[in-house]
Amino acid sequence: MKTSEFARRRRQLMRMMGNDSIAILPAAPERLRNRDVEYPYRQDSDLHYLTGFPEPEAVAVLAPGRRHGEFVLFCRPRDPEREVWTGPRVGQEGAVSEFGADDSFPIDDLDDILPGLLEGRERVFYTMGRRPDFDRRLIAWVNRIRENARSGAHPPGEFVSLDPLLHEMRLFKSPAELRLMRAAARVSMEAHRRAMRRCRPGAAEYEVEAELIAHFRRNGAEAAYPPIVGGGANSCVLHYTRNDALLRDGDLLLIDAGAEVGCYAADITRTFPVNGRFSPQQRAIHDLVVKAQKAAIAKVRPGNHWNDAHQAAVRVLTEGLVRLGLLKGRPAQLIKSGAYRRFYMHRTGHWLGLDVHDVGDYKVEGRWRLLEPGMVLTVEPGLYIPAGSKGVARKWWNIGVRIEDDVLVTRDGHEVLTDGLVRSAEEIEAWMAGAD
Repeated sequence: MKTSEFARRRRQLMRMMGNDSIAILPAAPERLRNRDVEYPYRQDSDLHYLTGFPEPEAVAVLAPGRRHGEFVLFCRPRDPEREVWTGPRVGQEGAVSEFGADDSFPIDDLDDILPGLLEGRERVFYTMGRRPDFDRRLIAWVNRIRENARSGAHPPGEFVSLDPLLHEMRLFKSPAELRLMRAAARVSMEAHRRAMRRCRPGAAEYEVEAELIAHFRRNGAEAAYPPIVGGGANSCVLHYTRNDALLRDGDLLLIDAGAEVGCYAADITRTFPVNGRFSPQQRAIHDLVVKAQKAAIAKVRPGNHWNDAHQAAVRVLTEGLVRLGLLKGRPAQLIKSGAYRRFYMHRTGHWLGLDVHDVGDYKVEGRWRLLEPGMVLTVEPGLYIPAGSKGVARKWWNIGVRIEDDVLVTRDGHEVLTDGLVRSAEEIEAWMAGAD
């Protein structure tokens, strides 16, 4: 993504902040996996959104109207000795030349320089509570200024959460963001196709997972989240991630996996038979979930509210469960009482972007927000019938089906970013049988 894109975002945010304000965004910390081995580093999404800067131990500062430049980036200095072990660092010169900073200082100088940037500002835009260690440092800097108030120092008088402004910006995707999300969708769809072909009775869930991860990495992508690869009973566990069971003939396999490209995520779920052929009961549930998803996606358009898609899916699923004999009663009453939640206990989607469960309010002033062009969301109805379900015939047990796609709200309706992946039972069986 071009540096001009990040600069445009910073200008937009500073206009909303107003003069006499300052915004402070620390980088994500490195996390230990075990002893002295870290997890692969991934930058904080908010800092990435405004800067594109990829390294840990950094703090971005936006100071509207600052005479020497409004974007200040504290980061690690170049260190040839350390770079032998961990690779090149951007350093102060790179922060300016590569990432558009007006000024850059070593991160170790933060305690000396940042109080001077805070002084004279009326409002500090910063999200408290996410980084308690950094919260304490920020409060100490402000208190240091207060101690000098009699000498004319002017401390900030107000702390304001940065989230409402910044996360509202992130909710609406630019063309540059959509290019990355389409790339993530393409890689994800290809990986799901390969996983379907790799699946067979007797294989382990982790073998199928390996096919997904390998395709992500071959295409320069990462997994946007730990893949869910759940066969049989595991398909009824919503956030199953052990992925270590054997796949049995006659079971379904639910795969929830998406690639991340340039820090932007895709999120796809498909459910298919391990042996390539749906049983009558599996087919009935799968067809019902497909029908519910189609009804939900039809509600994704400007002017409809966020909850319309969920309500449409719930209505189709409940009516279908009554037809199949899995629920008894009038659909309207079953919806009102929430009886359907026995088999469908989650909502029908979430925002998607830099985070898999991306930022953005779902309600505004207590009401479901209206959909607008540029928003991207998932649509993912499902039904889950674990073994031992009271009053449910054994033939339905261990059928867990979820179907999830990524949908962009457009000016006149929607675009399904992941529409190129087989979805219906007929398409899935044909693909697994080798038909292109």
